[in-house]
Amino acid sequence: MSKKSSKITTIIGTQWGDEGKGKITDFFAGEADYVVRFHGGNNAGHTVIVDGDTYKLHLIPSGVLYSHPLSVIGNGVVIDPSALIKEIKYLQEKGVDPNLKVSDRAHVILPYHIEMDIALTKHQGELAAGSTKRGIAPVYGDKMYRHGIRMIDLLEPEVFKDKLEKAFSFNMTLIKAFGHTSDLNKNDIFNKYIEFGKFLKPYISDVSVDLYSSYKSGSSILFEGAQGISLDVDHGVYPHTTSSNTLAGHISSGTGITFRKIDRVIGVTKAYLSRVGQSPLPTELEGDESITLRDKGGEYGTTTGRPRRVGWLDLVQVRQAVRTNGLSEIALTKLDILSGFEELPICHSYKVGDKIIKEMPASLSDFRKSKPVYETLEGWGDITSDMIKEGFDALPLTLRNYVKYIEGQIDCKITIISVGPQRHETIIR
Repeated sequence: MSKKSSKITTIIGTQWGDEGKGKITDFFAGEADYVVRFHGGNNAGHTVIVDGDTYKLHLIPSGVLYSHPLSVIGNGVVIDPSALIKEIKYLQEKGVDPNLKVSDRAHVILPYHIEMDIALTKHQGELAAGSTKRGIAPVYGDKMYRHGIRMIDLLEPEVFKDKLEKAFSFNMTLIKAFGHTSDLNKNDIFNKYIEFGKFLKPYISDVSVDLYSSYKSGSSILFEGAQGISLDVDHGVYPHTTSSNTLAGHISSGTGITFRKIDRVIGVTKAYLSRVGQSPLPTELEGDESITLRDKGGEYGTTTGRPRRVGWLDLVQVRQAVRTNGLSEIALTKLDILSGFEELPICHSYKVGDKIIKEMPASLSDFRKSKPVYETLEGWGDITSDMIKEGFDALPLTLRNYVKYIEGQIDCKITIISVGPQRHETIIR
């Protein structure tokens, strides 16, 4: 008898995050044995609606809402233990007992990282990324300075104390150098985090070994990306990015296991654009049109509650996501939000001076000067439940034309159409 092959699926954001990855992950999670987060921290947020109940998640993978899959937080994720414990208790109060494992190698966000984040953002001024002030950049910085504290250290008090001595001194010196005042106490932090470790101990393990064993035995593994291509620290609109790699290629370093074959790499693309944070945004809308789109789409940050900036769909951005992630297909979300607009501009290129460019520029100067070049398509009316049941061909012709235009521009098939927040409001082509 031949050995069963493991099925590997990855879900990645193709824009600025907030594309609806939580719903798409939830849609596939019921068929998976493992659902895995592999980068980022609680600066990301996924909203999932199941049977009318809304769940807001920040660290735990969206698949936690099913009883079967094991939810895994990989070593590439940075973890605020207080936030993780709060999320575990939040789910338990809603009747969900998380089937969860957390990497012992994941780095820990401490209170001085949050203080440092505030000071750093103020110092960076117009070059700041619009941080969520969750301590993400400073904890990744400590990781690279090699005095970071990992989840395993919370279970070993003597090691934790030694590491905290150096890391606390280093960060507090920088915080004060930036002119930021802080009354953090090292001993208080030590005592509090030892207690966090006791609570989280049942969840902490070497998830790399667990995932490797499951891969060899033929399990189905679903990887859930956070944020999107334009926030990738290497390939995004630097320095207006997050502090981790958001690409599918980061799975191996973010989990400690290499996969020879990934069956599906699904890029999630919202039918329009939204962005929380600072940076140029070529297709950004202003005035009444932006208010209409923001309110209709509920475009307020899951993590911060901040109003998102909104704009028309930018295919220059999505084109980059197809290339850098090796996308096999696209899940196009929130098409229902565009119902009722008479015309729908789609940006297919940028104009920079006299040049027309179709790929995201590395030059921040060029990106600041980029003007969107639009193709304007006809809009559509309401999408009914009967249309959803009957499938793609029953959708309005103008909506189908919208989908096909995108496919032609980015050279990637759109196989999943999401026309509402619920699981059943999804069409597979």
